[in-house]
Amino acid sequence: MRLRLAALLAVVMGMLILLTPGTAIAQATPTPTPSAGAVPTADNPIVEGANITVTLLDLKGGEGKPEPVPGVSLTVLKDSKTGAEVGSQTTDSKGRVSIGIEGNGTYVVELDPDTLPSGVKLSGGGETTKTVEVKLASSNFVQFQIGAVVVEKASFGSKVVDGTRSGIISGLLIALAALGLSLIFGTTGLTNFGHGELITFGAIATYIFNRGVGLPVIVAGILAVVAAAVFGFLQDRILWRPLRNRGTGLIAMMIVSIGFALLLRSVYQYGFGGSTRTLSEYVVQGRDSYLGVDLSHKEVAIVLVSVITITVTCIALMRTRLGKAMRAVSDNPALSASSGMRVDGVISAVWILGTALTGLAGVLLAVQQQVNFQMGFNLLLLVFAGVTLGGLGTIWGALIGSLIIGLMVELGPVFGVPASIKEVGALVVLILILLVRPQGILGKAQRIG
Repeated sequence: MRLRLAALLAVVMGMLILLTPGTAIAQATPTPTPSAGAVPTADNPIVEGANITVTLLDLKGGEGKPEPVPGVSLTVLKDSKTGAEVGSQTTDSKGRVSIGIEGNGTYVVELDPDTLPSGVKLSGGGETTKTVEVKLASSNFVQFQIGAVVVEKASFGSKVVDGTRSGIISGLLIALAALGLSLIFGTTGLTNFGHGELITFGAIATYIFNRGVGLPVIVAGILAVVAAAVFGFLQDRILWRPLRNRGTGLIAMMIVSIGFALLLRSVYQYGFGGSTRTLSEYVVQGRDSYLGVDLSHKEVAIVLVSVITITVTCIALMRTRLGKAMRAVSDNPALSASSGMRVDGVISAVWILGTALTGLAGVLLAVQQQVNFQMGFNLLLLVFAGVTLGGLGTIWGALIGSLIIGLMVELGPVFGVPASIKEVGALVVLILILLVRPQGILGKAQRIG
């Protein structure tokens, strides 16, 4: 037994003796410096603690997916005065280097342009050095622009064209929501301050069907519109119809709508969260030229869907039996009821159609921008301004007013309005129209009381 144990110890000691010299030699042997333009075989890990990390990506002028640039030599110096070298490394297959530094201070990162692959050039002035002020003992990231598009200062004419494009798109989205609001106000007289949360409902429903269930954005958007229509029907049956049957006044119902809006917004914030999220498709797209106007594919789709939906809705309201019934209830609910018309059924149909249109506005807004629990609330002022400008309860007035508001908001920064407060113009229009022409552009003046 002792002989076996001694033999085992001897074998273990022999293996350790054989391995130790090799390890010592490997540690003592300096790491060869890669030749210029050579692609390293292993990826460079990010150094723990204080470091300077550089990732070189060829942006290709915005055409195609950015690609890493390997084999480029970068050197970190202590500062420009002493020029003491801290470390040097060659970018790996991810285009990355990570060099450890001593701590806080001023460092200079130098890129060797001779090691850039053929056909790859630095953008702009071709600056090969970057000065870094390190104030935290952690990763400090440095960027060198490669293949970036140098954008010249836009002319006034191009700004007007871009503002008009954005204004028309915004105006169409506002018009969809304003059309729903105008339908509900026209038939019930209710000024619904919870209308903005219906926009948010459509956007969040699209996100849930897209990200949560995994459906394509188009399918998710269609289901979101259906869900919004069902939500509008349930709203009327559970909340608004009982209030109407009890003879609740319009002022009291307006206050109820404010409370309902606060409730919905809190539910959205609790369930969806306060962060801004994006759909899985159509996040960033390039633009193509259409008759001199640059539009992305999703913007073209938004314009087409909005125009077709608004046109079909207006034709249906003018030609179909249900549309005539809606206009009859809007003109005189009591006379419509006395003539045998089911007024409650017509109002339910209005709520279904109005919330479906508003939910569609939320769907398209989610595709155009991002999803946030306050997105509908932020758009509510513009919707009210558009409806008031065009004329409360008038369909064509809501469309015209919304387009004017959209153009005014987006063209404001072109004429000097700070972009951070560009929506203030809609508030000014809302105040002025109430002072000068309360009935709106297409509304009719009538005596109240």
